[in-house]
Amino acid sequence: MTQLMDSFQTALPPAKTRRKARVGLVAGGLGTYWPQFPDLLPQLEQSAEFVAERFREFDADVVDVGFISDARDGDRAAEVLRRADCDIIVLFLTTYLTASMVMPIAKRSNAPILVIDLQPTEKMDHATFDTGAWLAYCGQCSVPELGNVFRRSGVPFRSVSGWLNQPSAWRRIEQWINAAQVRATLRHARHGLMGHVYPGMLDVSTDMTLLPATFGSHVEVLEFDDLRVRVASVTDREVTERMDLAREIFAVDSTVDEDDFFWGAKVSVGLDRLVDDFGLDSLAYYHRGLDGEQHERLGAGMILGASLLTARGIPTTGEFELRTSVAQLVTQVVGAGGSFCEIQALNFEDDVVEMGHDGPAHLGVASREPTLRGLGVYHGKRGWGVSVEFDVQHGPVTVLGLGQDADGSLSLIASEGEVVPGPLLAIGNTTSRVDFGRDPGEWVDEWSGTGVAHHWSLSTGHRSGDYRAAAQLLGIDFREVRGITDHARSSDRPITRRETHA
Repeated sequence: MTQLMDSFQTALPPAKTRRKARVGLVAGGLGTYWPQFPDLLPQLEQSAEFVAERFREFDADVVDVGFISDARDGDRAAEVLRRADCDIIVLFLTTYLTASMVMPIAKRSNAPILVIDLQPTEKMDHATFDTGAWLAYCGQCSVPELGNVFRRSGVPFRSVSGWLNQPSAWRRIEQWINAAQVRATLRHARHGLMGHVYPGMLDVSTDMTLLPATFGSHVEVLEFDDLRVRVASVTDREVTERMDLAREIFAVDSTVDEDDFFWGAKVSVGLDRLVDDFGLDSLAYYHRGLDGEQHERLGAGMILGASLLTARGIPTTGEFELRTSVAQLVTQVVGAGGSFCEIQALNFEDDVVEMGHDGPAHLGVASREPTLRGLGVYHGKRGWGVSVEFDVQHGPVTVLGLGQDADGSLSLIASEGEVVPGPLLAIGNTTSRVDFGRDPGEWVDEWSGTGVAHHWSLSTGHRSGDYRAAAQLLGIDFREVRGITDHARSSDRPITRRETHA
């Protein structure tokens, strides 16, 4: 997150706290070796403790079942981990072990499995090593065996091979822990859906059964009246306090009408109560309204409060965009923020895609102090009021959408780029100039062919690895649109990658 976010985080209401990823950890080796090589097991147990300590440094709850040496140990570990309800289970191969030792864990735990084999150092000292010393380096020997048996048993296989202090190996492991946090969040998430779909936007309509069926999430159907009664109970003192908070966070433009500002602050307080009362992790909303009636005014007054909620880790998204609020939640829990956006224009001189949106935005990824601007009309929507304007912090970014196919299956769809400086519209929208390293028109064509809807989350950092891992743990497709400057390859044509996960 940016320093800007840190500067006003203390002024915001508390950030949303969620269930941490629960990581099961098992270390093991073949017990036949212990009487043969008495010094081996103590060395391997020391490596296992090193790995366990590294895992305890992650922001996760670690269930460490210790060291297993045979199939009976594996059976006992499987029962502990089955009851623990883990989001991922990590098998640390300290030396060779048989597949029979870990199959009970893989089949009974109902959790994704990650195999790691981290030898003690970069290489063996061949001149001094005996058989016992070598065996501490042969955890990799089991990896193809487990890959084969897992595949034959219908267990998705994933692994990280390396050495104990290898930074790149731990970065890869961290991606899986981040993915486990996504799985933990979506398994227990409560998504609010308030109002109705924007008329004619067929792409954003979502079968609500898909989220509980795919992730385990709950969708709470809300009425704008649920918000109306809460807004009505907000006091003038609470509104004044919320306006003071907004002045700390935003540069309030001269176009802001004081009555509209007051109303947006009042709706903001009511939104906080709605989210708390229903225990929401995200909220998607839209209401068309008519002739300034109360529900229209509620819909038009959402932007300030929705942006503050999104900054607290509760994506609050317009146009009834349930799937995009889920994508924003994914980018949020891996620490990448995530602002609601769509394509706004293309710049073929600078080779950038200008993207953003009117309405709610993630303040924590702003490149500068966000502006609160008054609008007499919301384009394509009824009503008027205050809106948020800024661009996302400059540097590497990843866009992430949640697509839906003809068979109803969901997919995570990503593309890495870079936000670059340059001229921006000052019309009360979030707008960022994203360079994907290729002709922007070609990028749009490739991106649109993936099945993504016309909204997505703009997140900070190059995060495709995290999102790919999350898709694997969630059991859905991952698709990536890559630019011509991404990675060395012989063809000069950009590629779209699609990965299907059992």
